[in-house]
Amino acid sequence: MHSNRFQCAIRLTRHAQTRMLERNISEDLLLDLIETGSIKYKDAKHLWIFKGYPGRQDNLLCVAAVIGTALVVKTVLNHFSPE
Repeated sequence: MHSNRFQCAIRLTRHAQTRMLERNISEDLLLDLIETGSIKYKDAKHLWIFKGYPGRQDNLLCVAAVIGTALVVKTVLNHFSPE
């Protein structure tokens, strides 16, 4: 996968892949989340990208990621709160 938003490859950890399966999040949904979701930075490299999806009962969806030469998705969360 590639992010046009961040202009880099997207890499998924095994943990993130497992959570995607458990939470019924497809690669297409994940890519939409990364490309169009709201961003909250922890610091220059660590961030959360989150977005609500109508029809899902587990909103907000979120990726916790690290950005460098690639966007590494560490995990995928549901019921996220940006506070």
